[in-house]
Amino acid sequence: MADVATLDRVVIRFAGDSGDGMQLTGDRFTTESIFVGNDFATFPFYPAEIRAPQGTVAGVSSFQLHVGSWDILTPGDQPDVLVAMNPAALRANLGDLRRGGLIIADTAEFTPRNLEKVGYGSNPLTDDSLAGYELHALDLTGMSVRAVEQFHLGRKDAARTKNMFALGLLTWLFSRDPAHNLEFLDAKFAAHPQIRDANKAAYSAGYHFGETTESFTSRYHVPGASLERGTYRQVTGNRAMALGLMAAAARAELPLFLGAYPITPATDVLVTLAEAKDQGVLTFQAEDEIAAIGAALGASYAGHLGVTSTSGPGMALKTEMIGLAVMLELPLVIVDVQRAGPATGLPTKTEQADLLMALFGRHGEAPLPVIAAQSPSDCFDAAFDAARIALEYRTPVIVLSDAYCANGAEPWRIPDLSTLPAIDPRIATAPNGPGDSFQPYRRDERLARPWALPGTPGLEHRIGGLEKADVTGEISYDPLNHETMVRLRAAKIDGIGVPDLAVDDPTGDAEVLVVGWGSTWGPIGAAARRVRVGGRRVATAHLRHLNPLPANTGDVLRRYRTVLVPEMNSGQLALLLRARYLVDVQSYTKVRGLPISIGELEADLITLIDTQEAR
Repeated sequence: MADVATLDRVVIRFAGDSGDGMQLTGDRFTTESIFVGNDFATFPFYPAEIRAPQGTVAGVSSFQLHVGSWDILTPGDQPDVLVAMNPAALRANLGDLRRGGLIIADTAEFTPRNLEKVGYGSNPLTDDSLAGYELHALDLTGMSVRAVEQFHLGRKDAARTKNMFALGLLTWLFSRDPAHNLEFLDAKFAAHPQIRDANKAAYSAGYHFGETTESFTSRYHVPGASLERGTYRQVTGNRAMALGLMAAAARAELPLFLGAYPITPATDVLVTLAEAKDQGVLTFQAEDEIAAIGAALGASYAGHLGVTSTSGPGMALKTEMIGLAVMLELPLVIVDVQRAGPATGLPTKTEQADLLMALFGRHGEAPLPVIAAQSPSDCFDAAFDAARIALEYRTPVIVLSDAYCANGAEPWRIPDLSTLPAIDPRIATAPNGPGDSFQPYRRDERLARPWALPGTPGLEHRIGGLEKADVTGEISYDPLNHETMVRLRAAKIDGIGVPDLAVDDPTGDAEVLVVGWGSTWGPIGAAARRVRVGGRRVATAHLRHLNPLPANTGDVLRRYRTVLVPEMNSGQLALLLRARYLVDVQSYTKVRGLPISIGELEADLITLIDTQEAR
């Protein structure tokens, strides 16, 4: 029997063809981690090609998860364990595996033809090229097919159960209870008993193979983490975004409407809300991006919380309608799940290059609030905050996520809806001017205009894209009035109350400050943690509100000798901070379609700190 070794964390990557079920396998292992009580972060990796040739590197799909007994901030840089279902999966992922890591490979797929497809001149499972790793070359396909013989499936369907065999083996290897996945298979394939029983048999065979084989000298246990008490669920960023919008609509006591056009990687926001019809959510899959935002803006005019979701290419198409929402001063939430561009770019990969477009990508003076989510679970809070600001200040709000946040998952402590802040939309019900007149651009203390729903007696008013007269809302071509309205709209956005920028500086005397936004939160936090363990001092701060920026941002930046801004773009936030605060911000940029590497950032921070202290 294998010894059980305790690990405080482990990074596992499942990789294979798109049809090998790697996303489901990774998701199920993640769900097992919830029952153990681990903290975790995941990173699914999808091929951009819809139907890449089988067995090619371009068609490899993978799922990486990082589980631990303490606070996990990222899915990790280097896997400790790689499950490779074919030579393409090994070729595509071996370079990321840490030296000495564990490889489980399906020998059935390492045929001469498959090896040739990816450029292997010899079989790496037998030519000693993997001598630096703990290699377990196993006939996963063959053992799966034998395990399901009694169900009389065709060879192709029988071979498809190999992902469950691999999952069963990993469940044993990491000392997990197999019962949860067996219950899942019962539910998932309840309508297909033959498929259900075959997958359960393959899963159990994988688990029992681990118990009986002498190939593994050790199995592993990752203890549970110390999490705040509460009810948790596994949540992706897109699902958390949808739930945050639903929560905001509930707290505002308004119906929620989403107008969207399917686009990677934002589509699951639409899918999740479309499944919530029983909660009063109305979704509209439009014929294009312009129609989607037009419908959402129309819903806002009618008294709904109007939302549209998209990615970068869709944002480009929505810009004119966003400008109309600024002119009308109506609430609207625009969710931009960023992906690598330009154009189609790397549609399944992550990037942060839409920041300047979100801030300035409209004709005319059209400022609006911009909020960025920092992690999958934080998408809930970012969406709720965006909806609250949109409703209270009568403005479109852009909330930025990215493919890393959207598709990744982590534990989420489910909040009590009643404890979330109430949102008062202040819908107008009576005239507000002299002589029972209605003044649609008479502003309150927030500089927000009244939200008058169509059909309300006595509140008839003109809307449209032409400039409005201050207070009365009549069409106006007067130059001075236009300047007044431009400045009022800007002052409204500048006056939105946002929390001060918080700084994490444990020693209080760091000279280097690392400032991030969006999903760089995890890599920055993890790299800073490692740097501090090494005895060096570094401070971190993270911006959620990118417009308006926190009032103390300039003061924070000026307190430090060096300010470094890591971004998954060419330095967009750094450019903005330099211009606004005249601070010599240093830009640290990566545009690879991947999250920023913790190890690289750690090494570069150490070099920066040591060089600075040597001066």
